[in-house]
Amino acid sequence: MKLEKEGHEKSSKKHDRREKKSKHSSKDRGKDSELNGKHKPSSKKKQSDSGECQQESGVTRSEVKCEAGDADMDVDATADPDERTQHDDGQEKSSPPENNNNKQKTRSKSSKERLNHAEKKEQTADLNLCNVDENLKNESNKDSNQQETDVKQETDGPPVTSPAKIKKKRVKDEKSDAQDKNQQSGKKRKKQSSEHDKPEKNKKIKKDGDDEGEEEQKKKEKVKKEDKKDESDKWKWWEEGKSSDSQKWSHLEHKGPYFPPEYEPLPDNVPFYYDGQPVKLSPATEEIATFYAKMLDHEYTSKEVFQNNFFSDWREEMTEEEKELIETLSKCDFSHMQKYFLEKTEERKNMTKEEKQVLKEEANRLIEEYGYCLLDGHREKIGNFKLEPPGLFRGRGEHPKMGKLKKRIQPEDVTINCSQDSRIPEAPAGHKWKRVQHDNTVTWLASWLENIHGRPKYIMLNPSSKLKGEKDWQKYETARQLKVCVDAIRKQYRRDWTSREMKSRQRGVAIYFIDKLALRAGNEKDDESADTVGCCSLRVEHITLHRRLDGLEYVVEFDFLGKDSIRYYNKVPVEKQVFKSLKLFIKHKDPEDDLFDRITTINLNKTLTESMPGLTAKVFRTFNASTTLQDQLNKLTTDDMTVEEKILSYNRANRAVAILCNHQRAAPKTFEKSMQLLQEKIQKKKEQIEDAKKELKEAKKAHKDDASDKSKKLVEKKEKLVQRLCEQLKKLQLQETDREENKVIALGTSKLNYLDPRITVAWCKKHNVPIEKIYNKTQRDKFTWAIHMADENFQF
Repeated sequence: MKLEKEGHEKSSKKHDRREKKSKHSSKDRGKDSELNGKHKPSSKKKQSDSGECQQESGVTRSEVKCEAGDADMDVDATADPDERTQHDDGQEKSSPPENNNNKQKTRSKSSKERLNHAEKKEQTADLNLCNVDENLKNESNKDSNQQETDVKQETDGPPVTSPAKIKKKRVKDEKSDAQDKNQQSGKKRKKQSSEHDKPEKNKKIKKDGDDEGEEEQKKKEKVKKEDKKDESDKWKWWEEGKSSDSQKWSHLEHKGPYFPPEYEPLPDNVPFYYDGQPVKLSPATEEIATFYAKMLDHEYTSKEVFQNNFFSDWREEMTEEEKELIETLSKCDFSHMQKYFLEKTEERKNMTKEEKQVLKEEANRLIEEYGYCLLDGHREKIGNFKLEPPGLFRGRGEHPKMGKLKKRIQPEDVTINCSQDSRIPEAPAGHKWKRVQHDNTVTWLASWLENIHGRPKYIMLNPSSKLKGEKDWQKYETARQLKVCVDAIRKQYRRDWTSREMKSRQRGVAIYFIDKLALRAGNEKDDESADTVGCCSLRVEHITLHRRLDGLEYVVEFDFLGKDSIRYYNKVPVEKQVFKSLKLFIKHKDPEDDLFDRITTINLNKTLTESMPGLTAKVFRTFNASTTLQDQLNKLTTDDMTVEEKILSYNRANRAVAILCNHQRAAPKTFEKSMQLLQEKIQKKKEQIEDAKKELKEAKKAHKDDASDKSKKLVEKKEKLVQRLCEQLKKLQLQETDREENKVIALGTSKLNYLDPRITVAWCKKHNVPIEKIYNKTQRDKFTWAIHMADENFQF
């Protein structure tokens, strides 16, 4: 201790001598150091020493400054106090201070920076306490200090000591102390990190395991909020009783249809070429050319019928000069137009969030203005308030009119329907409506004739509206009434099979097919319609009779195009008498002759109406679809199933209906990709389960070796995690099965149009399945009446 005190006294004397010498230094340097308190590094040697010190200690400049507790210092802790230029007279000229912003650099975090806040505080306190002792110890080391002074005098001239230099030395000492402490704390951290590695992993697994549950919970809450909001605004018309069949409304007011914007000509740098030469087309001709250019990548444009119909209608819109020039479609080059529209499509895809928001707001504005009407004092949503823009007709299958021009609809083509006391919608500027009427026996708001088939088209209310809901309700009630008299109808058509009158026999077989196979009745077609058929329009070529096939007797093989050109192919065993009657029907007929040549759809429906008021072939189809769903749900659902298993059962029941009604679809383009992603999720979940099981095993072993409440809770926690992950895996596997089975089956058509929604609602309530798992938002809006009306005991 005495030695330390003597050393301290010597060092203070030495410091006083250096202070006197420093007074002779230049006034500029003195002022500079007093005002700024920092200078550039004195030499490369000093910088390298400082860098080596930092590398050894593993502490950055900012850390040293912070940990040393020198908040009052303006000096850069690791920089040399001055960078001086030596002169002959021994004075030194100070150079301007460096910019602070350029001195400090960001560096990536090292493992040693992960000290927690408490450790840093403790370290700072220790460093501050040790500052004086360390400085005294270093000063007492006479030999090393004297040697350092001699070296400095030889290289830099007379030594000049400033407060910054003293503080720099203190910082160096603090670095060495910090290095020791860091080494000790580093060992502690290694132990801690090894102990915390597993919990981090657990956290990750737990997070992955809980993500889906949390997302589902958020979705449920969002759905509930939306449903509650809609429910508060919803008109509960079903509580008011059924309205009159003749009068649909008392007051109807709306804004009329929204017309698509007028055509904007293409830029001059997007040419059309004919026979290798650029041609400037008139706006009307150019607009139709763009319709074809947009479809160049589609298979339609490769079909001869499409090309011929397009070119024929296009020439009708051309000017006389254009007709003389453009004579064949094969010489037309639409590629530049196509390229332009593809670029526009990419631009739309790459729009910023703000640009998309602008478009969304504009769309919402149009919905607010045109998308609602006032019906008997209630605000009801309109289904299709936008008129279809002009384009080329596509049709389904091999439609003979594909490629024909769908012309632009003008206000002069549109008839408006509203109540007499309402504000009549204004026609666009410079136009007027074809007619304005006030007919409350119809449900449409506007009507016009389309030019392809010459049929009327309508703007109707949304499926969630009162008028649509009442119509659906009545449809399903009529189908339910069929249960009472269906046995009598079946007895009657069985008697007709043996009738001597050919008309009665054909009618009996046709009704049997409608009942057993849920075939559509089929309407008479003209030559300009697609070659699709139903029961009454079947031809001889559409059936093949097999006395025995695949171990079954009296088999009828059906093969024809149904509605929307969807192929119906089925092999069905039938009653012996039906088989005999069919042999009689095809006798002495050619393949293109009608199978049921003595009956029509009108005659068939008239007979059905005589059996039960309101009964048609479509009601039979609805009855069979809903009955199948009810039977399948009762058969496939049990109380001990999970929610996911119940949903799979529902989809299987729905699938049975879709197969009965021939609701098929092509496999989605994204099917393979979505299945691959789902399989990757399944694989990832399996890996998580394996990791969780290993951790559970380790936790059980630790609990066995040293039992405690903490280890017991850990085991229970791990068991719950494994169980939760297994449930999620099962859910994903059920989804995979469901998607694979629904690959080419369209469940939505039957769900929306043929299945009584009260069956689904009652099933959900009975088996505690959230309704949003079966019906999406649009479907819930459409069937709000059923959700409120049906309880868990409802049976179709």
